[in-house]
Amino acid sequence: MKAIVIGIMPQEKIRERVLAVARGEYKPKASDPKVWFTSMRSLAEVLSDENRALLKMINETHPESIASLALTTGRKPGNLSRTLKTMSHYGIVEMKRERNHVRPVAKATEFRIVA
Repeated sequence: MKAIVIGIMPQEKIRERVLAVARGEYKPKASDPKVWFTSMRSLAEVLSDENRALLKMINETHPESIASLALTTGRKPGNLSRTLKTMSHYGIVEMKRERNHVRPVAKATEFRIVA
């Protein structure tokens, strides 16, 4: 699995960068970060030891649903769902809708951080 490149930059700078890209003034390189955080603290909350272990568990067990992942990890489904939604927002986890359940898929288990 390929590592996701994560950047850390203040919100104002992220906004300026996005607008420069939209205006065509800046063309991002292939090696530029795809995921951005506004601080090391917010990055640390999303990629905590517990959440990285969760990503590894998802990658190894390929759970069929959030409920089955909750059983495997011993976490409450509501708490787990919120965590997965946050990681999905950053593109770290993909939530695939299948029939009558949602299946979490880890997009990465390795990260390269650019500050």
